Amino acid sequence: MDCKATVEIGEYSRGGQTRGYNQAQDHDMGTKEKYVPCGIVDEDTGQLYVTFGSSYKTSDFMVDNLEQWWTSLSINEKQQLENIQIKVDNGPENSGIRRQFLKRMVEFADQTKKSIQLLYFPPYHSKYNPIERCWGILERHWKGTLLRNAQTMLAWVKTMTWKGLNPIVKLSKKVYQKGISLTKKEMKEIEKRLERNPHLPKWDILIRPS
Repeated sequence: MDCKATVEIGEYSRGGQTRGYNQAQDHDMGTKEKYVPCGIVDEDTGQLYVTFGSSYKTSDFMVDNLEQWWTSLSINEKQQLENIQIKVDNGPENSGIRRQFLKRMVEFADQTKKSIQLLYFPPYHSKYNPIERCWGILERHWKGTLLRNAQTMLAWVKTMTWKGLNPIVKLSKKVYQKGISLTKKEMKEIEKRLERNPHLPKWDILIRPS
């Protein structure tokens, strides 16, 4: 699971070539419409899920997308899962010490009744995260395309393929608040639920459902 760089909507040059109309802007023109892509790729099935947020990249935005992924699964798929292992970059929104993210993950474990294992990639190693390869495919897929509006952006994402499958794509208009955190007292209760690997306490965290 990871978020991609913000996508600016407009007639911007994204490299590459295209047939027909080929005029594009090559510098920032003060665009106001931007979207934050958050992706989840299921390594077992190869299914990619992408949600474009129109607000900020926050802990709540990422976990909300995780909850949407969970609700999209069939009852049989949920029953077959013994635990959920999530590979993530150690970014500011989802790090092993980000209080709001850990709080939401504890709630997610209780909601799903599944153990959640958070595995973090060390600095400068995010390229090994499978979701990064999905982003690379997307960049090549819409290279040379003028993403004039959100509909064009979504349409192009829906036609890319990963492991022979088209992604499940959604657009979120929910507004997220930045800077949400917990007090030290609240975090102590959350910390009781976190089983940190003694050798990698910030990089390998197990959360069991209550």
